[in-house]
Amino acid sequence: MKAREIEKGVYWVGAIDWDLRNFHGYLTQRGSTYNAYLIVDEKITLVDSVKSYLAEEMFQRISSIIDPSKIDYIVCNHVEMDHSGAIPMVVEKNPNVKVFASPKGVSGLKAHYKANWNFQEVKSGDEINLGSDKIQFLLTPMVHWPDNMIGYMPGKKILFSNDAFGQHLASSERFDDEYPLDIVMEEARKYYANIVLPYSSQVRKALEDAAKLDIKIIANSHGIIWRKHIPEIIKEYSDWSSNTVAKKALIVYDTMWGSTAKIADAIYDAFERKGYRIYKYNLQQNHISDIMTEVLSAEYICVGSPTLNKSLLPSVAAFLTYMQGLSPKNRKTIIFGSYGWAQQNIKDLEMYMNNCEFEIKHKINVNYIPDELQLEQIRKEVFEVL
Repeated sequence: MKAREIEKGVYWVGAIDWDLRNFHGYLTQRGSTYNAYLIVDEKITLVDSVKSYLAEEMFQRISSIIDPSKIDYIVCNHVEMDHSGAIPMVVEKNPNVKVFASPKGVSGLKAHYKANWNFQEVKSGDEINLGSDKIQFLLTPMVHWPDNMIGYMPGKKILFSNDAFGQHLASSERFDDEYPLDIVMEEARKYYANIVLPYSSQVRKALEDAAKLDIKIIANSHGIIWRKHIPEIIKEYSDWSSNTVAKKALIVYDTMWGSTAKIADAIYDAFERKGYRIYKYNLQQNHISDIMTEVLSAEYICVGSPTLNKSLLPSVAAFLTYMQGLSPKNRKTIIFGSYGWAQQNIKDLEMYMNNCEFEIKHKINVNYIPDELQLEQIRKEVFEVL
């Protein structure tokens, strides 16, 4: 395992998680990386680490440059264990190593590891001198935890961006000009939609602060490192954090006997006649984290379920709970479904959409199986409200 120099004296020494397929309930079909960075200066500095079970991979990469026991400083930008998991092993190799983190980061590390390491709290505007260069700190609370911060090396023009600009993507390539950009952007969009979206207002503030910096490399915590397409990913983050939507509709549903599916097809027809780009997702075949990737830029999020035991199908309730937590803003919706002896489905769908603060444009509920006259009426009604 070799380190990869990303700029003179700065090395990627992270680990590649080829087999990861689930991250907090979010499908990671392409795996992930945990990006740690080694700065070789008068003070040898490790920026973040990796999950504990990949610590040996990180140490092998560090050892290709220096003895890990020579590390003077650890910068912990985030206490989650995909970032901090190997820090206890680094401290074991050098008990005097100084650990820099935000105030919330220090308290979080103490709570995680029951440790009393050589902590040094930092706040926005603080910096540490490494010798020929330095790291300047900016606290970015709730992007996406209270402890989060980023670091900037002015001499190298490197932004250690923590989870911002990341992707869950396992690759032996390290840079955005070495890997297909469409895949990197797709995974960056999925990452934002499933992790960062609830904190968009904080992201906008962080983008304003980052715009003041001269950035040559964005050294993020997961996936591909940015060096060629920095303007493109910053533009995407600006759009995503502003809840910018396209003329695009999602139709998300589950069905018991096919009636709700028939209604979904009728709604699809109406959107198609209006010139919308449409994505139709049956929750029996599609994972909620993949659907959220498209929610990110959709004007309409239409959701349907039949009634089951005076409630929604569990798959629909799970999707709505997940989406509600991720908090997309300024969306419109059409809610729909079918029922036999109880119409609770629409009441529950309406409750979720009100919680999400979506504008409900239309409600459709059909008793038993819709016939062609009913389906044509649905097409007409939906067309008229769009």
